[in-house]
Amino acid sequence: MKLLFDANLSPKLVHRLTDLFPGSVHLFDIPLPRDAQDLLIWRFAGENGYDIITTDGDDYPPLLQKFGMPPRVVLLQSWRYPTRRAEEIIRANAIIISEFANANEGLLILRYG
Repeated sequence: MKLLFDANLSPKLVHRLTDLFPGSVHLFDIPLPRDAQDLLIWRFAGENGYDIITTDGDDYPPLLQKFGMPPRVVLLQSWRYPTRRAEEIIRANAIIISEFANANEGLLILRYG
């Protein structure tokens, strides 16, 4: 499973989690403007085999509802942790996230805090 980390997550997570999610990228590392609209990011992810991981429940879940998969969305809800803690939580849920790649559902919500 390749993840596209949204702008609200640290770019450091891509490198820190490469052992679990090889081929993943951060929004800032793809050929889109940093202020790209969510729909443009959505299309890029779907066309390039990425699933989006984000903390913003207002952006991608409505696009998923409107357009369907791909991509899938991993939503880290109630996210107010430092990057180190975000890494720990993603690692702790790596199997669930990986299995989600084969699910028929498009939204995985991880709730913390």
